Amino acid sequence: MNFDVTYFLEMIPLLLGYLGLTMKMASLGLVFALILAVNMAVVRVLKIPLLDWLVQLFISFFRGTPLLVQLFLLYYGLPQMFPVMVGIDAFSAAVIGLSLHFSAYMAESIRAAILGIDKSQMEAALSIGQSPLMAMRRIILPQAARIALPSLMNQFVDMIKSTSLAFTLGVAELMARAQMEASSSFRFFECFLAVALIYWAVVVIFTQLQNRLEKHLNRAYQR
Repeated sequence: MNFDVTYFLEMIPLLLGYLGLTMKMASLGLVFALILAVNMAVVRVLKIPLLDWLVQLFISFFRGTPLLVQLFLLYYGLPQMFPVMVGIDAFSAAVIGLSLHFSAYMAESIRAAILGIDKSQMEAALSIGQSPLMAMRRIILPQAARIALPSLMNQFVDMIKSTSLAFTLGVAELMARAQMEASSSFRFFECFLAVALIYWAVVVIFTQLQNRLEKHLNRAYQR
């Protein structure tokens, strides 16, 4: 088959109609992943007994196993063991899976950023009567956010691309629609090229946003 330019151009607006669901999935995943990651990073830095060990086990598992396997375990495996999870829908399972998977990576990035802050700042906060958690929330984490931003944005970009695995659970997102169109028309190259360009455009946009955020946060540190 020759490349069908007309079909390719028709695919782009059709597939863009499903980009909203993809971005919703990634955005929800980012919010939940960040909440988990910040708490896990704080636990690891403060070395809270027992919790620190559990967090290390969590991070080891979710960094050491493929995302696709985790999604299948969550959506197909756990409902067999826990009947209460039978009612979970594919979209929710995908969001939970993305959140858990990427929170493990984000936690390590945030932990490294926290450790990059001079220890004297924590010591100064403790010397004026602040608790370690209060000092972490008011002084350390705001500064660590600037250091962790590039890594966190890269992981968010990876999360956007990883939403393409949600079609294996039956979520009718961007990749799923492209797969259906390609299967019905046999125009696989045109469909998947359109998907690739859409993902690429989204990544370029977020890369530009990352650069602007970095410049804004670094402004106070420039002489």
